[in-house]
Amino acid sequence: MELLRAELQRVVADLGVSDVDITLERPAESSHGDLATNVAMQIAKRLRRKPRELAEEVVARLDLSSAAISHAEIAGPGFINFWLAGSVLSEVLCDVLHRGENYGRSQEGIGRKVNVEFVSANPTGPLHVGHGRGAALGDAIAALLEATGHSVTREFYVNDAGVQIDRLAESVWARVRQAVGREAEIPEGGYHGEYLQELAQRILTEEGAEFADLPEAQAVERCRAIAVESQRAEQDQTLAEFGVEFDVVYNESSLYEQHRVTDTLDELGGRELTYEKDGALWFGTAAYGDEKDRVLRKSDGSYTYFLPDIAYHRDKAARGFDRAIDVWGADHHGYVNRMAAAMKSLGAGEDFFQAVLVQLVRVMRHGEEVRFSKRSGTFVALRDLIDETGVDAARYFFLMRKGDAQFVFDIDLATRQSDENPVYYVQYAHTRMAGIFRTAQMDPRDVTTDGVDLSLLSEPDEQALVKLIAEFPTTVSRAAGSLEPHRIVVYLEKLARLVNGWYHRHRVVGVGADLEHARLVLVRAAQVVLANGLTILGVTAPERM
Repeated sequence: MELLRAELQRVVADLGVSDVDITLERPAESSHGDLATNVAMQIAKRLRRKPRELAEEVVARLDLSSAAISHAEIAGPGFINFWLAGSVLSEVLCDVLHRGENYGRSQEGIGRKVNVEFVSANPTGPLHVGHGRGAALGDAIAALLEATGHSVTREFYVNDAGVQIDRLAESVWARVRQAVGREAEIPEGGYHGEYLQELAQRILTEEGAEFADLPEAQAVERCRAIAVESQRAEQDQTLAEFGVEFDVVYNESSLYEQHRVTDTLDELGGRELTYEKDGALWFGTAAYGDEKDRVLRKSDGSYTYFLPDIAYHRDKAARGFDRAIDVWGADHHGYVNRMAAAMKSLGAGEDFFQAVLVQLVRVMRHGEEVRFSKRSGTFVALRDLIDETGVDAARYFFLMRKGDAQFVFDIDLATRQSDENPVYYVQYAHTRMAGIFRTAQMDPRDVTTDGVDLSLLSEPDEQALVKLIAEFPTTVSRAAGSLEPHRIVVYLEKLARLVNGWYHRHRVVGVGADLEHARLVLVRAAQVVLANGLTILGVTAPERM
Protein backbone atom coordinates (compact mmCIF):
# COMPACT_ATOMS: atom_id res chain seq x y z
CA MET A 1 0.00 0.00 0.00
CA GLU A 2 2.79 2.43 0.87
CA LEU A 3 4.55 1.71 -2.43
CA LEU A 4 1.37 2.60 -4.28
CA ARG A 5 0.82 5.73 -2.21
CA ALA A 6 4.38 6.87 -2.92
CA GLU A 7 3.93 6.27 -6.64
CA LEU A 8 0.65 8.21 -6.63
CA GLN A 9 2.36 11.06 -4.78
CA ARG A 10 5.02 11.16 -7.48
CA VAL A 11 2.48 11.30 -10.30
CA VAL A 12 0.34 13.93 -8.58
CA ALA A 13 3.44 16.06 -7.95
CA ASP A 14 4.36 15.76 -11.65
CA LEU A 15 0.89 17.07 -12.43
CA GLY A 16 1.60 20.12 -10.30
CA VAL A 17 -0.06 19.25 -6.96
CA SER A 18 2.22 18.56 -4.00
CA ASP A 19 0.05 18.97 -0.89
CA VAL A 20 -2.67 16.37 -1.31
CA ASP A 21 -3.39 13.68 1.28
CA ILE A 22 -3.78 10.52 -0.78
CA THR A 23 -6.13 7.96 0.70
CA LEU A 24 -6.24 4.31 -0.29
CA GLU A 25 -9.17 2.18 0.83
CA ARG A 26 -10.43 -1.33 0.28
CA PRO A 27 -13.49 -1.33 -1.99
CA ALA A 28 -16.65 -2.71 -0.42
CA GLU A 29 -16.78 -5.38 -3.14
CA SER A 30 -13.77 -7.51 -4.05
CA SER A 31 -14.76 -7.34 -7.72
CA HIS A 32 -13.80 -3.67 -7.61
CA GLY A 33 -10.18 -4.46 -6.80
CA ASP A 34 -7.96 -4.57 -3.73
CA LEU A 35 -7.43 -0.84 -3.27
CA ALA A 36 -9.12 2.31 -4.51
CA THR A 37 -8.39 6.04 -4.50
CA ASN A 38 -10.33 9.19 -5.31
CA VAL A 39 -7.19 11.29 -5.78
CA ALA A 40 -8.19 12.34 -9.31
CA MET A 41 -11.44 13.75 -7.93
CA GLN A 42 -9.53 15.49 -5.14
CA ILE A 43 -7.22 17.42 -7.47
CA ALA A 44 -9.51 17.88 -10.53
CA LYS A 45 -10.91 21.21 -9.41
CA ARG A 46 -7.49 22.63 -8.64
CA LEU A 47 -6.21 21.61 -12.08
CA ARG A 48 -9.49 22.65 -13.74
CA ARG A 49 -9.89 19.28 -15.42
CA LYS A 50 -12.55 16.60 -15.58
CA PRO A 51 -11.99 13.96 -12.86
CA ARG A 52 -12.37 10.90 -15.10
CA GLU A 53 -10.07 12.34 -17.75
CA LEU A 54 -7.54 13.16 -15.03
CA ALA A 55 -7.85 9.63 -13.61
CA GLU A 56 -6.93 8.23 -17.02
CA GLU A 57 -3.78 10.35 -17.11
CA VAL A 58 -2.84 9.35 -13.55
CA VAL A 59 -3.09 5.67 -14.48
CA ALA A 60 -1.12 6.24 -17.69
CA ARG A 61 1.70 7.88 -15.73
CA LEU A 62 1.85 5.25 -12.97
CA ASP A 63 4.65 2.71 -12.88
CA LEU A 64 2.41 -0.12 -11.72
CA SER A 65 5.18 -2.68 -11.38
CA SER A 66 7.14 -0.50 -8.95
CA ALA A 67 3.98 -0.16 -6.86
CA ALA A 68 3.39 -3.96 -6.89
CA ILE A 69 0.12 -3.52 -8.82
CA SER A 70 -0.99 -5.96 -11.52
CA HIS A 71 -3.48 -3.60 -13.17
CA ALA A 72 -5.74 -0.59 -12.56
CA GLU A 73 -9.19 0.40 -13.77
CA ILE A 74 -11.17 3.63 -13.68
CA ALA A 75 -14.68 3.55 -12.25
CA GLY A 76 -17.55 6.00 -11.97
CA PRO A 77 -16.73 9.71 -12.07
CA GLY A 78 -13.02 9.18 -11.48
CA PHE A 79 -12.27 6.50 -8.90
CA ILE A 80 -9.18 4.39 -9.62
CA ASN A 81 -9.29 0.73 -8.60
CA PHE A 82 -6.12 -1.32 -8.22
CA TRP A 83 -5.39 -5.05 -8.13
CA LEU A 84 -2.33 -6.19 -6.19
CA ALA A 85 0.28 -8.28 -7.94
CA GLY A 86 0.31 -11.90 -6.80
CA SER A 87 3.91 -11.60 -5.61
CA VAL A 88 2.84 -8.97 -3.07
CA LEU A 89 0.75 -11.45 -1.13
CA SER A 90 3.67 -13.83 -0.77
CA GLU A 91 5.89 -10.96 0.34
CA VAL A 92 3.35 -9.96 2.98
CA LEU A 93 3.40 -13.40 4.58
CA CYS A 94 7.19 -13.51 4.46
CA ASP A 95 7.32 -10.10 6.11
CA VAL A 96 4.93 -11.10 8.90
CA LEU A 97 6.90 -14.23 9.77
CA HIS A 98 10.21 -12.39 9.54
CA ARG A 99 9.18 -9.47 11.74
CA GLY A 100 6.96 -11.38 14.15
CA GLU A 101 5.90 -9.19 17.10
CA ASN A 102 7.39 -6.19 15.29
CA TYR A 103 5.04 -6.55 12.31
CA GLY A 104 2.94 -3.40 12.18
CA ARG A 105 5.54 -1.31 13.96
CA SER A 106 7.35 1.55 12.23
CA GLN A 107 9.89 4.29 12.87
CA GLU A 108 7.84 7.20 11.54
CA GLY A 109 7.87 8.93 14.93
CA ILE A 110 11.53 8.31 15.69
CA GLY A 111 13.18 11.14 17.60
CA ARG A 112 9.87 12.57 18.85
CA LYS A 113 9.29 12.69 22.62
CA VAL A 114 5.64 12.51 23.65
CA ASN A 115 4.08 12.92 27.08
CA VAL A 116 0.75 11.13 27.45
CA GLU A 117 -1.01 12.19 30.64
CA PHE A 118 -4.11 10.23 31.56
CA VAL A 119 -6.37 9.16 34.41
CA SER A 120 -4.97 11.88 36.76
CA ALA A 121 -7.83 11.25 39.15
CA ASN A 122 -8.14 13.36 42.29
CA PRO A 123 -6.85 11.32 45.27
CA THR A 124 -10.23 11.59 46.95
CA GLY A 125 -11.60 8.09 46.46
CA PRO A 126 -11.55 4.87 44.44
CA LEU A 127 -11.34 5.02 40.66
CA HIS A 128 -14.66 4.82 38.84
CA VAL A 129 -15.48 3.30 35.45
CA GLY A 130 -14.96 6.66 33.74
CA HIS A 131 -11.37 6.60 34.98
CA GLY A 132 -11.14 3.06 33.62
CA ARG A 133 -12.15 4.19 30.15
CA GLY A 134 -9.58 6.99 30.31
CA ALA A 135 -6.93 4.54 31.53
CA ALA A 136 -7.56 2.10 28.68
CA LEU A 137 -7.63 4.90 26.12
CA GLY A 138 -4.50 6.67 27.37
CA ASP A 139 -2.51 3.45 27.65
CA ALA A 140 -3.54 2.34 24.15
CA ILE A 141 -2.67 5.76 22.69
CA ALA A 142 0.75 5.49 24.31
CA ALA A 143 1.17 1.96 22.91
CA LEU A 144 0.22 3.15 19.41
CA LEU A 145 2.74 5.98 19.57
CA GLU A 146 5.42 3.56 20.78
CA ALA A 147 4.53 1.23 17.90
CA THR A 148 5.25 4.08 15.48
CA GLY A 149 8.66 4.89 16.92
CA HIS A 150 7.84 7.68 19.37
CA SER A 151 9.55 7.91 22.75
CA VAL A 152 6.59 7.94 25.13
CA THR A 153 6.28 8.89 28.79
CA ARG A 154 3.08 7.84 30.55
CA GLU A 155 2.27 10.38 33.25
CA PHE A 156 -0.22 10.68 36.11
CA TYR A 157 -0.89 14.16 37.51
CA VAL A 158 -1.93 14.19 41.16
CA ASN A 159 -4.23 17.03 42.18
CA ASP A 160 -2.96 17.02 45.77
CA ALA A 161 -3.59 20.74 46.37
CA GLY A 162 -6.78 22.72 46.46
CA VAL A 163 -10.28 22.72 47.90
CA GLN A 164 -11.17 19.11 47.07
CA ILE A 165 -8.26 17.87 49.21
CA ASP A 166 -9.38 20.14 52.05
CA ARG A 167 -12.85 18.57 51.88
CA LEU A 168 -11.29 15.08 51.85
CA ALA A 169 -9.21 15.80 54.96
CA GLU A 170 -12.20 17.27 56.79
CA SER A 171 -14.35 14.26 55.80
CA VAL A 172 -11.78 11.81 57.15
CA TRP A 173 -11.51 13.75 60.39
CA ALA A 174 -15.29 13.62 60.75
CA ARG A 175 -15.26 9.84 60.20
CA VAL A 176 -12.50 9.45 62.82
CA ARG A 177 -14.56 11.27 65.43
CA GLN A 178 -17.69 9.33 64.49
CA ALA A 179 -15.73 6.10 64.91
CA VAL A 180 -15.04 6.94 68.58
CA GLY A 181 -18.67 7.87 69.21
CA ARG A 182 -18.53 11.64 68.88
CA GLU A 183 -20.89 13.93 67.05
CA ALA A 184 -19.41 15.01 63.71
CA GLU A 185 -20.83 15.82 60.31
CA ILE A 186 -19.34 15.42 56.86
CA PRO A 187 -18.67 18.98 55.58
CA GLU A 188 -20.68 20.40 52.72
CA GLY A 189 -19.11 19.16 49.49
CA GLY A 190 -17.35 16.37 51.42
CA TYR A 191 -17.09 12.64 50.71
CA HIS A 192 -19.53 10.01 52.02
CA GLY A 193 -18.37 6.63 50.71
CA GLU A 194 -17.72 3.69 53.02
CA TYR A 195 -14.06 3.78 52.01
CA LEU A 196 -13.56 6.76 54.36
CA GLN A 197 -15.09 4.81 57.26
CA GLU A 198 -12.58 2.05 56.50
CA LEU A 199 -9.77 4.61 56.40
CA ALA A 200 -10.85 6.17 59.71
CA GLN A 201 -10.77 2.74 61.40
CA ARG A 202 -7.31 2.12 59.97
CA ILE A 203 -6.06 5.46 61.26
CA LEU A 204 -7.29 4.70 64.76
CA THR A 205 -5.70 1.24 64.63
CA GLU A 206 -2.34 2.48 63.40
CA GLU A 207 -2.15 5.87 65.14
CA GLY A 208 -3.97 4.94 68.34
CA ALA A 209 -7.29 6.07 69.82
CA GLU A 210 -5.65 9.26 71.08
CA PHE A 211 -5.58 10.46 67.46
CA ALA A 212 -9.19 11.57 67.97
CA ASP A 213 -8.02 13.96 70.73
CA LEU A 214 -5.56 15.89 68.58
CA PRO A 215 -6.18 19.62 68.05
CA GLU A 216 -8.42 19.99 64.99
CA ALA A 217 -5.92 21.85 62.80
CA GLN A 218 -3.20 19.26 63.48
CA ALA A 219 -5.61 16.35 63.02
CA VAL A 220 -6.97 17.65 59.70
CA GLU A 221 -3.46 18.18 58.36
CA ARG A 222 -2.51 14.65 59.38
CA CYS A 223 -5.74 13.28 57.86
CA ARG A 224 -4.88 15.08 54.62
CA ALA A 225 -1.48 13.37 54.34
CA ILE A 226 -2.80 9.93 55.30
CA ALA A 227 -5.84 10.16 53.01
CA VAL A 228 -3.88 11.29 49.94
CA GLU A 229 -1.27 8.59 50.46
CA SER A 230 -3.93 5.94 51.05
CA GLN A 231 -6.09 6.83 48.05
CA ARG A 232 -3.09 7.11 45.75
CA ALA A 233 -1.91 3.67 46.85
CA GLU A 234 -5.34 2.20 46.16
CA GLN A 235 -5.52 3.91 42.77
CA ASP A 236 -2.07 2.60 41.84
CA GLN A 237 -3.01 -0.93 42.88
CA THR A 238 -6.22 -0.84 40.84
CA LEU A 239 -4.40 0.53 37.79
CA ALA A 240 -1.65 -2.08 38.11
CA GLU A 241 -4.31 -4.82 38.15
CA PHE A 242 -5.77 -3.13 35.06
CA GLY A 243 -2.40 -3.43 33.33
CA VAL A 244 -1.56 0.28 33.46
CA GLU A 245 1.73 1.58 34.82
CA PHE A 246 3.07 5.12 34.77
CA ASP A 247 6.60 6.35 34.17
CA VAL A 248 6.04 9.59 36.07
CA VAL A 249 3.71 10.57 38.90
CA TYR A 250 3.68 14.37 39.10
CA ASN A 251 2.28 16.13 42.18
CA GLU A 252 0.49 19.45 41.80
CA SER A 253 1.95 20.50 45.14
CA SER A 254 5.45 20.40 43.64
CA LEU A 255 4.50 23.27 41.34
CA TYR A 256 4.20 25.49 44.40
CA GLU A 257 7.13 23.99 46.31
CA GLN A 258 9.47 24.52 43.34
CA HIS A 259 8.05 27.99 42.53
CA ARG A 260 6.89 26.94 39.06
CA VAL A 261 3.56 28.72 39.52
CA THR A 262 5.13 32.08 40.36
CA ASP A 263 7.80 31.58 37.68
CA THR A 264 5.03 31.03 35.13
CA LEU A 265 3.24 34.13 36.28
CA ASP A 266 6.48 36.09 35.92
CA GLU A 267 7.07 34.79 32.39
CA LEU A 268 3.55 35.64 31.29
CA GLY A 269 4.00 39.12 32.69
CA GLY A 270 7.40 39.44 31.01
CA ARG A 271 5.81 38.57 27.68
CA GLU A 272 3.17 41.27 28.36
CA LEU A 273 0.39 38.67 28.20
CA THR A 274 -1.32 39.69 31.45
CA TYR A 275 -3.20 42.77 32.60
CA GLU A 276 -5.06 44.06 35.67
CA LYS A 277 -8.82 44.54 35.59
CA ASP A 278 -11.35 44.85 38.44
CA GLY A 279 -8.66 43.95 40.96
CA ALA A 280 -7.90 40.64 39.21
CA LEU A 281 -5.02 39.56 36.98
CA TRP A 282 -6.12 38.48 33.50
CA PHE A 283 -4.38 36.45 30.79
CA GLY A 284 -4.99 37.58 27.19
CA THR A 285 -5.72 34.14 25.77
CA ALA A 286 -8.31 35.48 23.30
CA ALA A 287 -5.47 36.72 21.10
CA TYR A 288 -4.29 33.09 20.75
CA GLY A 289 -7.54 31.37 19.82
CA ASP A 290 -9.45 31.17 23.12
CA GLU A 291 -13.07 32.35 23.30
CA LYS A 292 -12.18 35.08 25.80
CA ASP A 293 -9.46 36.20 28.19
CA ARG A 294 -9.10 34.28 31.47
CA VAL A 295 -8.49 35.20 35.09
CA LEU A 296 -5.27 33.89 36.65
CA ARG A 297 -5.37 35.62 40.03
CA LYS A 298 -8.69 36.58 41.57
CA SER A 299 -9.36 39.86 43.33
CA ASP A 300 -8.89 38.15 46.73
CA GLY A 301 -5.33 37.20 45.72
CA SER A 302 -5.99 33.47 45.23
CA TYR A 303 -5.08 31.68 42.01
CA THR A 304 -7.54 30.07 39.64
CA TYR A 305 -7.00 26.45 38.61
CA PHE A 306 -5.83 27.67 35.21
CA LEU A 307 -2.52 29.08 36.48
CA PRO A 308 -1.05 25.88 37.99
CA ASP A 309 -2.29 23.98 34.92
CA ILE A 310 -0.32 26.38 32.69
CA ALA A 311 2.71 25.94 34.94
CA TYR A 312 2.39 22.16 34.67
CA HIS A 313 2.22 22.15 30.88
CA ARG A 314 5.01 24.74 30.68
CA ASP A 315 7.12 22.27 32.66
CA LYS A 316 6.29 19.52 30.15
CA ALA A 317 7.79 21.69 27.42
CA ALA A 318 10.81 22.41 29.63
CA ARG A 319 11.34 18.67 30.07
CA GLY A 320 11.89 18.38 26.33
CA PHE A 321 8.64 16.88 25.12
CA ASP A 322 7.67 17.61 21.53
CA ARG A 323 4.01 16.84 22.23
CA ALA A 324 1.81 16.81 25.31
CA ILE A 325 -1.31 14.67 24.92
CA ASP A 326 -3.85 14.87 27.74
CA VAL A 327 -6.76 12.45 28.13
CA TRP A 328 -9.50 14.45 29.83
CA GLY A 329 -13.10 13.89 30.80
CA ALA A 330 -15.64 15.35 28.39
CA ASP A 331 -16.61 17.92 31.04
CA HIS A 332 -13.24 19.61 30.28
CA HIS A 333 -14.32 20.37 26.72
CA GLY A 334 -14.36 24.12 27.37
CA TYR A 335 -10.87 23.94 28.85
CA VAL A 336 -9.16 22.72 25.68
CA ASN A 337 -8.98 25.98 23.77
CA ARG A 338 -7.69 27.98 26.71
CA MET A 339 -4.87 25.52 27.39
CA ALA A 340 -3.95 25.39 23.70
CA ALA A 341 -3.95 29.21 23.65
CA ALA A 342 -1.76 29.37 26.75
CA MET A 343 0.87 27.05 25.30
CA LYS A 344 0.81 28.85 21.98
CA SER A 345 1.37 32.19 23.74
CA LEU A 346 4.42 30.70 25.50
CA GLY A 347 5.98 29.72 22.17
CA ALA A 348 5.07 26.02 22.04
CA GLY A 349 4.45 24.58 18.58
CA GLU A 350 0.98 24.36 17.07
CA ASP A 351 0.86 20.61 17.68
CA PHE A 352 2.48 20.64 21.13
CA PHE A 353 -0.74 20.35 23.12
CA GLN A 354 -3.62 18.06 22.26
CA ALA A 355 -6.53 16.91 24.40
CA VAL A 356 -8.41 13.64 23.84
CA LEU A 357 -11.82 13.74 25.50
CA VAL A 358 -13.53 10.79 27.18
CA GLN A 359 -17.25 10.53 27.76
CA LEU A 360 -18.62 8.98 30.93
CA VAL A 361 -19.67 5.34 30.96
CA ARG A 362 -23.09 3.91 31.75
CA VAL A 363 -22.93 0.37 33.12
CA MET A 364 -25.84 -1.98 32.41
CA ARG A 365 -26.70 -5.37 33.87
CA HIS A 366 -29.83 -7.36 33.01
CA GLY A 367 -31.15 -4.38 31.08
CA GLU A 368 -30.91 -1.98 34.03
CA GLU A 369 -28.32 0.67 34.77
CA VAL A 370 -25.89 -0.05 37.60
CA ARG A 371 -25.68 3.31 39.33
CA PHE A 372 -23.12 2.95 42.12
CA SER A 373 -21.38 0.66 44.53
CA LYS A 374 -22.00 0.91 48.27
CA ARG A 375 -18.34 1.32 49.10
CA SER A 376 -17.71 4.24 46.72
CA GLY A 377 -21.06 5.81 47.51
CA THR A 378 -21.81 7.67 44.29
CA PHE A 379 -20.37 5.77 41.35
CA VAL A 380 -19.52 2.36 39.88
CA ALA A 381 -15.98 1.56 41.01
CA LEU A 382 -13.50 0.35 38.41
CA ARG A 383 -12.34 -2.42 40.73
CA ASP A 384 -15.88 -3.80 40.95
CA LEU A 385 -16.13 -3.86 37.16
CA ILE A 386 -12.76 -5.60 36.81
CA ASP A 387 -13.78 -8.22 39.39
CA GLU A 388 -16.95 -8.94 37.43
CA THR A 389 -15.73 -8.89 33.81
CA GLY A 390 -11.97 -9.38 33.98
CA VAL A 391 -9.28 -7.04 32.70
CA ASP A 392 -9.35 -8.15 29.05
CA ALA A 393 -13.07 -7.58 28.57
CA ALA A 394 -13.01 -4.26 30.44
CA ARG A 395 -10.11 -2.84 28.43
CA TYR A 396 -11.42 -4.09 25.10
CA PHE A 397 -14.95 -2.79 25.69
CA PHE A 398 -13.66 0.62 26.77
CA LEU A 399 -11.78 0.86 23.47
CA MET A 400 -14.60 -0.23 21.16
CA ARG A 401 -15.73 3.36 20.51
CA LYS A 402 -14.04 6.72 20.11
CA GLY A 403 -13.34 8.23 23.49
CA ASP A 404 -15.69 11.16 22.95
CA ALA A 405 -18.61 8.89 21.96
CA GLN A 406 -21.28 7.96 24.47
CA PHE A 407 -20.74 4.43 25.73
CA VAL A 408 -22.86 1.83 27.48
CA PHE A 409 -20.91 -1.01 29.10
CA ASP A 410 -23.02 -4.16 28.92
CA ILE A 411 -21.78 -6.46 31.68
CA ASP A 412 -23.92 -9.36 30.44
CA LEU A 413 -22.31 -9.17 26.99
CA ALA A 414 -18.79 -8.69 28.36
CA THR A 415 -19.04 -11.87 30.44
CA ARG A 416 -20.70 -14.01 27.78
CA GLN A 417 -18.50 -16.76 26.35
CA SER A 418 -19.89 -16.76 22.84
CA ASP A 419 -19.33 -15.20 19.44
CA GLU A 420 -21.69 -12.39 20.44
CA ASN A 421 -19.00 -11.09 22.79
CA PRO A 422 -16.50 -9.19 20.56
CA VAL A 423 -13.42 -9.66 22.75
CA TYR A 424 -14.18 -13.37 23.13
CA TYR A 425 -14.65 -13.64 19.36
CA VAL A 426 -11.29 -12.00 18.57
CA GLN A 427 -9.39 -13.93 21.25
CA TYR A 428 -11.00 -17.19 20.12
CA ALA A 429 -9.75 -16.58 16.58
CA HIS A 430 -6.23 -16.45 17.99
CA THR A 431 -6.88 -19.55 20.07
CA ARG A 432 -8.07 -21.44 17.00
CA MET A 433 -4.85 -20.64 15.17
CA ALA A 434 -2.87 -21.88 18.17
CA GLY A 435 -5.00 -25.04 18.20
CA ILE A 436 -4.05 -25.84 14.61
CA PHE A 437 -0.39 -25.94 15.62
CA ARG A 438 -1.22 -28.25 18.52
CA THR A 439 -2.97 -30.55 16.06
CA ALA A 440 0.06 -30.38 13.76
CA GLN A 441 2.28 -31.03 16.79
CA MET A 442 4.37 -28.07 15.76
CA ASP A 443 5.75 -24.99 17.51
CA PRO A 444 4.35 -21.99 15.59
CA ARG A 445 7.70 -20.22 15.99
CA ASP A 446 9.26 -22.91 13.81
CA VAL A 447 7.15 -21.99 10.78
CA THR A 448 9.14 -20.52 7.90
CA THR A 449 8.43 -19.61 4.30
CA ASP A 450 11.59 -21.33 3.05
CA GLY A 451 10.72 -23.61 0.15
CA VAL A 452 6.98 -23.05 0.63
CA ASP A 453 4.83 -22.50 -2.45
CA LEU A 454 2.59 -19.68 -1.25
CA SER A 455 0.84 -19.48 -4.62
CA LEU A 456 -1.17 -22.49 -3.40
CA LEU A 457 -3.10 -20.09 -1.19
CA SER A 458 -5.47 -19.46 -4.06
CA GLU A 459 -8.88 -19.71 -2.39
CA PRO A 460 -10.76 -16.35 -2.44
CA ASP A 461 -11.02 -16.21 1.35
CA GLU A 462 -7.30 -16.96 1.66
CA GLN A 463 -6.49 -14.11 -0.71
CA ALA A 464 -8.82 -11.81 1.23
CA LEU A 465 -7.19 -12.81 4.50
CA VAL A 466 -3.66 -12.05 3.25
CA LYS A 467 -4.80 -8.70 1.85
CA LEU A 468 -6.27 -7.73 5.20
CA ILE A 469 -3.12 -8.84 7.01
CA ALA A 470 -1.21 -6.54 4.66
CA GLU A 471 -3.29 -3.59 5.90
CA PHE A 472 -2.23 -3.94 9.53
CA PRO A 473 0.82 -1.62 9.42
CA THR A 474 -1.21 1.13 7.75
CA THR A 475 -4.01 0.64 10.28
CA VAL A 476 -1.56 1.06 13.16
CA SER A 477 -0.05 4.16 11.55
CA ARG A 478 -3.44 5.80 11.03
CA ALA A 479 -4.66 4.90 14.51
CA ALA A 480 -1.51 6.46 15.99
CA GLY A 481 -1.82 9.54 13.82
CA SER A 482 -5.44 10.15 14.81
CA LEU A 483 -4.96 8.95 18.44
CA GLU A 484 -7.86 6.52 17.91
CA PRO A 485 -7.26 3.00 19.29
CA HIS A 486 -10.79 1.99 18.30
CA ARG A 487 -9.45 1.67 14.74
CA ILE A 488 -7.44 -1.34 15.95
CA VAL A 489 -10.59 -2.85 17.47
CA VAL A 490 -12.47 -2.44 14.18
CA TYR A 491 -9.57 -4.02 12.29
CA LEU A 492 -9.26 -6.99 14.68
CA GLU A 493 -12.95 -7.80 14.49
CA LYS A 494 -12.80 -7.75 10.70
CA LEU A 495 -9.72 -9.96 10.76
CA ALA A 496 -11.34 -12.35 13.25
CA ARG A 497 -14.37 -12.72 10.97
CA LEU A 498 -12.13 -13.71 8.05
CA VAL A 499 -10.01 -16.01 10.22
CA ASN A 500 -12.99 -17.78 11.77
CA GLY A 501 -14.75 -18.12 8.41
CA TRP A 502 -11.63 -19.56 6.78
CA TYR A 503 -11.10 -21.90 9.73
CA HIS A 504 -14.56 -23.41 9.29
CA ARG A 505 -14.22 -23.86 5.53
CA HIS A 506 -10.71 -25.25 5.15
CA ARG A 507 -8.57 -27.97 6.65
CA VAL A 508 -4.89 -27.39 7.27
CA VAL A 509 -3.37 -30.58 8.63
CA GLY A 510 -3.50 -33.60 6.34
CA VAL A 511 -4.34 -31.86 3.03
CA GLY A 512 -1.03 -32.76 1.39
CA ALA A 513 2.43 -31.57 2.40
CA ASP A 514 2.73 -28.58 0.05
CA LEU A 515 -0.69 -27.08 0.75
CA GLU A 516 -0.39 -27.86 4.46
CA HIS A 517 2.90 -25.94 4.67
CA ALA A 518 1.43 -22.98 2.80
CA ARG A 519 -1.61 -22.88 5.06
CA LEU A 520 0.50 -23.16 8.20
CA VAL A 521 2.29 -20.01 7.04
CA LEU A 522 -1.08 -18.29 6.70
CA VAL A 523 -2.18 -19.56 10.12
CA ARG A 524 1.00 -18.25 11.71
CA ALA A 525 0.65 -14.85 10.01
CA ALA A 526 -2.95 -14.49 11.22
CA GLN A 527 -1.93 -15.53 14.72
CA VAL A 528 0.88 -12.95 14.81
CA VAL A 529 -1.30 -10.08 13.64
CA LEU A 530 -4.13 -10.93 16.03
CA ALA A 531 -1.64 -11.03 18.91
CA ASN A 532 0.06 -7.79 17.86
CA GLY A 533 -3.24 -5.95 17.64
CA LEU A 534 -4.48 -7.24 20.99
CA THR A 535 -1.17 -6.31 22.59
CA ILE A 536 -1.57 -2.69 21.50
CA LEU A 537 -4.95 -2.67 23.24
CA GLY A 538 -3.46 -4.18 26.39
CA VAL A 539 -5.50 -7.37 25.92
CA THR A 540 -4.05 -10.87 26.12
CA ALA A 541 -3.87 -13.25 23.16
CA PRO A 542 -4.61 -16.64 24.80
CA GLU A 543 -3.41 -19.97 23.44
CA ARG A 544 -6.38 -21.80 24.98
CA MET A 545 -9.86 -20.73 26.11
